[in-house]
Amino acid sequence: PWLAVVVNALLLKTTFSLRRLLGAGREAERALEAGDLPEARRTVSWHLVSRDTRALEAGHVASAAVESLAENLTDSFVAPLLAFLIGGLPLAWAYRFVNTADAMIGYHTEQYEYLGKFAARLDDVLNWIPARLAGLLIALGAPFTQGSARRAWQTMLGQHDRTASPNAGWPMSAMAGAVGVRLEKIGCYRLEGGADLPTPATLARARQLILCASLLWGIACLLLM
Repeated sequence: PWLAVVVNALLLKTTFSLRRLLGAGREAERALEAGDLPEARRTVSWHLVSRDTRALEAGHVASAAVESLAENLTDSFVAPLLAFLIGGLPLAWAYRFVNTADAMIGYHTEQYEYLGKFAARLDDVLNWIPARLAGLLIALGAPFTQGSARRAWQTMLGQHDRTASPNAGWPMSAMAGAVGVRLEKIGCYRLEGGADLPTPATLARARQLILCASLLWGIACLLLM
């Protein structure tokens, strides 16, 4: 029995990408702290977001990193673990396959227009519950990282629909409120948990909050097993 538990745990771990997500956030934070804006732009563009970061100033680079940390809590940890609870390893792997397909081809291109659209829509459906759970977990974890649960909750409920994605706005708006900043993708959306754009210190708090939210979800799942 114990061997089966260990093997299942190791196999389940392959569906997570939380460590890589937090590591990329830390790299961006270090570059911003050092004042190396080109390196911060490169790190965020390479590891965290698909937007063009070449002309972004430091605040919007930090915003992109914080947004990505919040949004990817859903598909890096919350969703695969929920899939495992419901359907075991097969469903967790199926979720990871769909999510990876969405990341690779779920864009508006001539080559993958229909297949990519299908992957994107299916990913939206699979992440509908996990994204809302992620927002809730961020709000619950906020007090443990010197954030505001009340502001996270209010911002999430009031601003989650400002993004084009039906899911991304939930954890991102919760994060904006939790750490008290404005998260903004120029020309697309603005999530106002505060007036100012994030700083490297904000990015550090966001990383801590993602880790705390993940721990809360892990504990909850252990209790549900």
